[in-house]
Amino acid sequence: MEYITVRQAAERWEISERLVQKYCAQGRIAGARKFGVSWEIPADAQKPGDPRREKAAQTETAAAGVGNESGLMPLMNTPFAPGHCLEFVQSLPVGPRRDIAMAEYHYFSGQAEQAVQETELYLMDRDAEIRLSACLIYAYANLSLGQIQRASYTLAELKRTLSQASEVSPQLQAAMAFVGTAAMVLLHLPLPESTPAPETFLPLLPPGLRAFAMYVQAHYLYLQGAYAKSLGVVEATLAMQPKVCPIPAIYLHLVAVMDCMSLRSSEQAETHLLAAWDLARPDNLIEGFGEHHGLLGGMLEAVIKKDWPEDFKRIINITYRFSAGWRRIHNPVTGHDVADNLTTTEFAVAMLAARGWTNQEIGEHMNISPNTVKHYISLVLQKLNVSQRQDLKQYMLQ
Repeated sequence: MEYITVRQAAERWEISERLVQKYCAQGRIAGARKFGVSWEIPADAQKPGDPRREKAAQTETAAAGVGNESGLMPLMNTPFAPGHCLEFVQSLPVGPRRDIAMAEYHYFSGQAEQAVQETELYLMDRDAEIRLSACLIYAYANLSLGQIQRASYTLAELKRTLSQASEVSPQLQAAMAFVGTAAMVLLHLPLPESTPAPETFLPLLPPGLRAFAMYVQAHYLYLQGAYAKSLGVVEATLAMQPKVCPIPAIYLHLVAVMDCMSLRSSEQAETHLLAAWDLARPDNLIEGFGEHHGLLGGMLEAVIKKDWPEDFKRIINITYRFSAGWRRIHNPVTGHDVADNLTTTEFAVAMLAARGWTNQEIGEHMNISPNTVKHYISLVLQKLNVSQRQDLKQYMLQ
């Protein structure tokens, strides 16, 4: 992705540099990134609209029934059109729900620092849905920042919440089960014995959150090795969505990529990856690609790297940050020593090798030569201090 300076944006939009800085600080320019005391802005970013028009859009959105009044992950639960994510967030009334939606945007666009700042204020909020949303975002954002103690404490609170879900109203039970299950499954951690069965809380969730809960269920099935069943859950969920909520749909497509690669159906995997990319790229919602890199079987290298190299670099940066924190939670709890000293390319090659792919097959898939694959595998074996390809599996993601 190409970026321009604040001055260039001000000249292009015929406004002051100070106003451009203000728009960036308010999160009104999608994809703007702070460095030092200034900002860099995507070259294709649009000038933020007139606040009076945004107010009118808010009224129209409410009249059309877009989104919901729940404070539980409002952005995740909204069928906004790709490219209009921030417009929806800015259409919400000023208050906790809007703040949580903005934190969601910052998290899912790979801006963990902003997400932590925005959710920290709501970790003890009296509104349970706002509090649960804040805790989930805060825990995962802190993984990327290397703040493991904060993430661990918040995850422990979510796990405790899940164990107490039977003591509140059915709607709040569903919210607790949704957040608690998502927090545990996405870290590949065991669920508490008291975890409600999905069918008991899914009907009580609004459509967008229900779709994300189905992604969590599909991810859980993937971890059990039930790849075809997981893929069936994904495809049924996508087919039955009356309106596409981009964030759940992105994650559903990504777990479908995982399933397809496990089933050695790389063409179908590419179709799902590009479907996720079409939904994510207009709003810079790339966090999920970085989170899932190790499970995608080299698909990012095979597809995204060659056509979107700058976006690929940003995804890989997210991968390194997130996976480092993920391992520091996952490995001690499970005893599964997922490798932490490999590059992302080495890890992708090793994942495929551990699944029985030949050097020729890996090379054709990742657009590299068999000799290059052989070189990568030699490096991996050396780094992991093992001598045979079959020993790789114990250090790879499940």
